[in-house]
Amino acid sequence: MDKKPLDVLISATGLWMSRTGTLHKIKHHEVSKRKIYIEMACGDRLVVNNSRNSRTARAFRHHKYRKTCKHCKVSDEDISNFLTKPAENSTSVKVKVISTPKVKKAMPKSVSRAPKPLETSVSAQTSANKSGSVSVHAKSAPNSSSSTSTPAPALTRSQLDRIEALLSPEDKISLDAAKPFRELESELLERRKGDLQRIYAYERENYLGKLERDITKFFVDRGFLEIKSPILIPAEYVERMGIDSDSELSKQVFRVDKNLCLRPMLAPNLYNYLRKLDRVLPDPIKIFEIGPCYRKESDGKEHLEEFTMLNFCQMGSGSTRENLEALIREFLDYLGIDFEIVGDSCMVYGDTLDVMYGDLELSSAVVGPVPLDREWGIDKPWIGAGFGLERLLKVMHGFKNIKRAARSESYYNGISTSL
Repeated sequence: MDKKPLDVLISATGLWMSRTGTLHKIKHHEVSKRKIYIEMACGDRLVVNNSRNSRTARAFRHHKYRKTCKHCKVSDEDISNFLTKPAENSTSVKVKVISTPKVKKAMPKSVSRAPKPLETSVSAQTSANKSGSVSVHAKSAPNSSSSTSTPAPALTRSQLDRIEALLSPEDKISLDAAKPFRELESELLERRKGDLQRIYAYERENYLGKLERDITKFFVDRGFLEIKSPILIPAEYVERMGIDSDSELSKQVFRVDKNLCLRPMLAPNLYNYLRKLDRVLPDPIKIFEIGPCYRKESDGKEHLEEFTMLNFCQMGSGSTRENLEALIREFLDYLGIDFEIVGDSCMVYGDTLDVMYGDLELSSAVVGPVPLDREWGIDKPWIGAGFGLERLLKVMHGFKNIKRAARSESYYNGISTSL
């Protein structure tokens, strides 16, 4: 399906979706060669890149939103138009319904079911009986039953989940019709035990820890100063990042009490470091941090409530988009990851550069200065980007679920520990 640019998608609905999933009514918008200038009915204004692959464009194609803006007065008809897929309004394609296919249980992508054994033809038996060959069939029946094994019963949902948990990306498993669940599970258990034994004998490195060390070496070798800042931060830092108490991102913050919270991002502490180090260090200032962050994220294959972030930034001379893209390219080439960079926007920084692997967002990058800088005493140009390490591992090792790459007691290097 051809991906329509963002201006076509918002013109069709007259709506705009913010990064938090809030639908706004568009009062007026203008499209230039690469930009869209948008004014909302609530008075908010923004400028975004006219991209086919931005987060908002993807949300429009998926027809999903979280809530509507209280001040924009989005009508039920507007919402209905937003939720209606274009194919439903299309009259240029004629569809002929042949039959309704039966719905089969979902199978793990790594598992393929072997073809069913050929069933005995009732018509053939009937014609044979009519021709007087009854005695032949009677004699051959015991032999056929002994040579053809009884097909194993179909796997239940819980059995499929168990097989999915035991599979590794390298497994090429065929669910043979004659192989019962216990036999298949036993085979995978032996493979996973062997995998853990080999790791213990030869490697002994955790994927997440090794990636942290590799990334640290990459940035230190390029003149960046490593930072380790507090995980517990003042709650006011979140508000100074432009995250109001009634915003969706604010609801994702783990609050310890009214004054402290677990950091949902690394940016506040790095802002403070840039301001303080600017008094001491030569131009440009280059720093990075790798550490855990916490958000009440929705459960899924791409999100974690505890995750590991890399943030790097450079302030002062050389802080250009070209240098930022060159550094991102060098970094991901170092890790052996294919990617593309597309324009987008977010509620914290405004215009951003999203680093994508297919439909998976690996990073959001920013070219400063941005209005938010004044809150932190920063008045110089800067560039920076943030990467989720678990998402990088998911891509590097072909994991289907990001939980295999996370800090976990259930998996070690993507291998189930429930053996």
